Amino acid sequence: MNKAVTVLGIETSCDETAASIVRLSDEGVEILSDVIRTQVEEHAPYGGVVPEIAARAHADVADEVVALALKTSGLALSEIDAIAATSGPGLIGGVMVGMMTGKAIAMASGKPFVPINHLEGHALSPRLAEDCPFPYLLLLASGGHCQFIAVEGLGRYKRLGTTIDDAAGEAFDKLAKTLGIGFPGGAAVERLAKAGDATRFDLPRPLLSRPGLDLSFAGLKTAAARIVEAEELDDKARADLCASYQAAITDCLAEKTRRALKGFAADRTGAVRLVVAGGVAANQTIRSRLDEVARAFGARLIAPPLRHCTDNAAMIALAGAERMRAGLTPEDGLAFAARPRWPLDEASARTNPIYGGGKRGAKA
Repeated sequence: MNKAVTVLGIETSCDETAASIVRLSDEGVEILSDVIRTQVEEHAPYGGVVPEIAARAHADVADEVVALALKTSGLALSEIDAIAATSGPGLIGGVMVGMMTGKAIAMASGKPFVPINHLEGHALSPRLAEDCPFPYLLLLASGGHCQFIAVEGLGRYKRLGTTIDDAAGEAFDKLAKTLGIGFPGGAAVERLAKAGDATRFDLPRPLLSRPGLDLSFAGLKTAAARIVEAEELDDKARADLCASYQAAITDCLAEKTRRALKGFAADRTGAVRLVVAGGVAANQTIRSRLDEVARAFGARLIAPPLRHCTDNAAMIALAGAERMRAGLTPEDGLAFAARPRWPLDEASARTNPIYGGGKRGAKA
């Protein structure tokens, strides 16, 4: 398919209800509308996302968000070529709200429905703002995922390493909740870390001495929690702990990225691109350190604009449009069932699961 494709994307995998309309053509990507409704107020009292509250909040506003995206774009539904929605992985209640909203619109309008892997949305998100041709090395770091992926092409993903327990974003959120410094946690920790001494607390760098690209953050979370339990922290100590904690996560990501780039670059000729995506990519300290790592290898760091690091529907619409143009859409998208687990590299997840599977599929 060579013609321009215009897709309505819907994202509800966690605590943002989002809708966006994206047009993809030979000239590039045009974001016609991009609406994101957050749930910060709903979850703030609990210090983290409550799945049941998130699902109900999505159901309350999904139709309004889609209507606003259409209105902002200036397009009628008849001018949309397809409907794409996150259909996994994520909090299953929220995923189902967005997916069923998308299916209902597709059925009512006679448009094709394209189920999208939320992780593929993040993997393609840098392509919203700039030229980012395949292949590239992806560090996907968010609240639920932290992994290195070789992105060879659309739908062609190879897992190189992943967290064996918790994701970096979840680690940030846990410290913020433990300290009671606010939600969302990643931004709160980064804010306090700016005024802190990153050398004050000696925190572990899990798996840093072990070969390979796998990551771990559970031990770091535990070490920080013990410090909080052991002593009464004043404002300065809290800032120092946040800075030390952020430094530990940054060191782990930077060293593993260095190893991943070394292997990735050795297998290729020409320009090497390192893409960092997901909510953790919004952290300026981490982004700056990864830029240093990339430049040391003569590689280029590419990251989405801050708005598109966290969950958004523009990346889902883009993934749908790219799949439409490439002819990689299912024959009957309406028959697709929501998936709470949906690895990008399903072959590796089946043959080499990092921490087990279950009735719902591989966890990694």
